Amino acid sequence: MSTITFRADDAVDQALAELTSGDRDRSQVIREAILAAWRTRREEQIRAEAQAVAADPEDRAEARAVLADMDSLRAW
Repeated sequence: MSTITFRADDAVDQALAELTSGDRDRSQVIREAILAAWRTRREEQIRAEAQAVAADPEDRAEARAVLADMDSLRAW
């Protein structure tokens, strides 16, 4: 586990004060914020990748071909 030091401005100090007013300490709040930011970034990357695949005409044609092949294998 590493230790991180950063300079907080007034807005961050105020936000930390509010977020730690309960039973959570500063370290816990900061860890949760970093993980939330990381999850958001991953979701944005995955969304962008999905949009790129969906916009690719060759990939869409391949998907249609696979679906057509699978449809011929249906039992009913």
